[in-house]
Amino acid sequence: MDETVELTVLENDKTISVASKLSGHQEELQDRDHEFLSLAIEDVYIGVNCGHGGPFGAVVVLNNEIVVQCHNMVLEYSDPTAHAEITAVREPCKQLGRIELSDCDMYVSCEPCPMCLDAIHLARFKRLVYGAQAEAAIAIGFDDFIADAIRRTAQYQKINLEIKRAYFDHATIACIEFLKKKNEKEREGIAAERERKREREREREREREGE
Repeated sequence: MDETVELTVLENDKTISVASKLSGHQEELQDRDHEFLSLAIEDVYIGVNCGHGGPFGAVVVLNNEIVVQCHNMVLEYSDPTAHAEITAVREPCKQLGRIELSDCDMYVSCEPCPMCLDAIHLARFKRLVYGAQAEAAIAIGFDDFIADAIRRTAQYQKINLEIKRAYFDHATIACIEFLKKKNEKEREGIAAERERKREREREREREREGE
């Protein structure tokens, strides 16, 4: 008989109730993580549809209440540092009037880059929950040094921050949607350039005919 069964026999339903309580807490935490991660991914679609930047969103939570919900604004602000996570560090600090967010959780649609991870660490966040892995961002054209830089320096292990990946297909789907929209815009741009070229050729032809 294994130890778990022995304890169950000796302590009867007390052991069962403890196990059930732990399981319930984990399920509640998982549900909460998926709820807030879903909101971060919602912001991804807002940002992509508005052309604000890459497919990245973030939500900061304090005591189960949303403090800030934001997305990548790199293109909108012409600022290469305007990542969703950077805004998700700056805005709560402003709103709460402090530089330490050790009682806050951050939910991000994709594994953060080294710059963002450093900012999250500096703000002393309690937890970081992310959806897609960095490879999803790399697959759609973002810098391929991100994953290697993070894992090579073992920052995840060194910093005092609980980091969890929530397996959430919608996070990767958001990246794919961004790639589709990017490709559509590129195709539209190519088609528009071809039409402009044809119009220039027609104009030159009309000029030759008028000579």
